[in-house]
Amino acid sequence: MTDHVQDLVVDVGPIAHGGHCVARIDGQVVFVRHALPGERVRIQITDSSKSFLRADAVEIVDAAPGRVTPPCAYAGQCGGCDFQHVDPAVQRTLLGGVVREQLQRLAGIEWSGEVEPVDPPDLGWRTRVTFAVDHDGRPGLRRHRSHDVIPVDRCVIAHPDIPPVLGHTWDAESVESIVSSTGERLLVTDASISDEVEAAVDGVVAVDGTTRGGRGALTERVHDKEFRVSGSGFWQVHPAAASTLVDAVLSGAMARDGDVVADLYAGVGLFTAFLADAVGETGTVISVESDQQAAKDARRNLHGSAQVKLVGATVERALREGLVGVHADVVVLDPPRTGAKKVVPAIVELSPRRIVYVACDPAALARDLATFETLGYTLDGLRAFALFPMTHHVECVAILVRK
Repeated sequence: MTDHVQDLVVDVGPIAHGGHCVARIDGQVVFVRHALPGERVRIQITDSSKSFLRADAVEIVDAAPGRVTPPCAYAGQCGGCDFQHVDPAVQRTLLGGVVREQLQRLAGIEWSGEVEPVDPPDLGWRTRVTFAVDHDGRPGLRRHRSHDVIPVDRCVIAHPDIPPVLGHTWDAESVESIVSSTGERLLVTDASISDEVEAAVDGVVAVDGTTRGGRGALTERVHDKEFRVSGSGFWQVHPAAASTLVDAVLSGAMARDGDVVADLYAGVGLFTAFLADAVGETGTVISVESDQQAAKDARRNLHGSAQVKLVGATVERALREGLVGVHADVVVLDPPRTGAKKVVPAIVELSPRRIVYVACDPAALARDLATFETLGYTLDGLRAFALFPMTHHVECVAILVRK
């Protein structure tokens, strides 16, 4: 900690990836949270390293256009949101700047697109919330870059229909509260459940995945299809995310009757189900997922699609051992936040005519796009979506074609 610069006024520069803006003190970079580009703010240093400082804006000396009164009483305390102080339209502009900067700096790609809004509104959207529990059993959310729990009585980005966690005490480290698109409600926790809470949910699942009461899975509906998702298995948290991404993936894939499509990091089979319709009965979709529970759900979700081949393995292993085959007309991948660095060369070896890359981190996406470029695939289009309002997260769908 640098005590001699605990309380300084700085001019705030551009937005940076991670929910903060860049300022400088005597040439040293300071990443400032709760600020906007163009503002003059008083900061308090919260952390330091050899190359940069971290700080919070504690007083706004000169505000920038786009600053609003945060709708949340805990803004600036809990680490769940980054942009409660920013008008939603300006949030999307800032996120677009982040995507643009990452693509240009890491991949040499110029992108002139905009981050697209999605319905419903910017509050009350998060259908899956994990609440931490403090030493007194009070549920809350963790402070930014800290294990400290900030008890809360309301989370304004949480979907109004998630099971009731706030207002109760819990004898566990965490409680995950989930509501599905079909209205089913589930709790994931090792805590004991009161009769009042139990009456308000359809199921309770332990942290280890075992069902403790009622159902152990939820039903999610996307367009004309339904998907089983067990416990706290992965599913997009914004109500409009699944359909938004399915539409973007199908549009970018341009799959045809008879095509062979590889769906990598396929989860419970969301994209696979729609890609199977696109390739028809004469086509094939190889759906690769390593998580055992997700793979089990995928078998159930896709049992009626004879053209689907399920591969229960890591993507790296599936490609290395030829479990995907030697050629694919289209490859769809939705890797974790760290990206797909290890498998990009193997994807290229499949010689697809189109690659659809779904990314939740623009930096990892940009690095992988740079590698694809060196191996003969160039960016043909990119869409970005505001699927996590009030936060610095942004979802991108990139389309690559052979040069």
